[in-house]
Amino acid sequence: MAILLFFLKWLELRYIIFTHSFEIYAGCIAVLFTALGIWLALKLSKPKIETIVVEKEVRVNSNENIVPDVSLISQLEITKRELEILNLLAQGHSNQEIAATLFVSLSTVKTHNQNLFEKLDVKRRIQAVEKAKRLHLIS
Repeated sequence: MAILLFFLKWLELRYIIFTHSFEIYAGCIAVLFTALGIWLALKLSKPKIETIVVEKEVRVNSNENIVPDVSLISQLEITKRELEILNLLAQGHSNQEIAATLFVSLSTVKTHNQNLFEKLDVKRRIQAVEKAKRLHLIS
């Protein structure tokens, strides 16, 4: 009886598979392409970010009273006002705070900053301060 029941279920399954073979193939192909699409989307949308750790040596001077190198200041043609602005930059003041402290306009401070960047051959404020400290222009 069990063998007969198994045989009948097998025939029924074969009948369903043969009558609906197109739908089964289409469903299998749809599942395959869906899985392929999900895999491809995950591969293409994943950002390729590399983290690079840069170690930089920082020099710490215990001598706080550094005498500015007057000959280098005159050689670089740095004016007294630019030196004042450089000192305020080293203290961490913004352009507006420097302008308020020195009673000049904001555009004047920006012009002095650009002149300093050119004379020190740097592109940013932090680079200017680091180079000025390294060259003993400011303390």
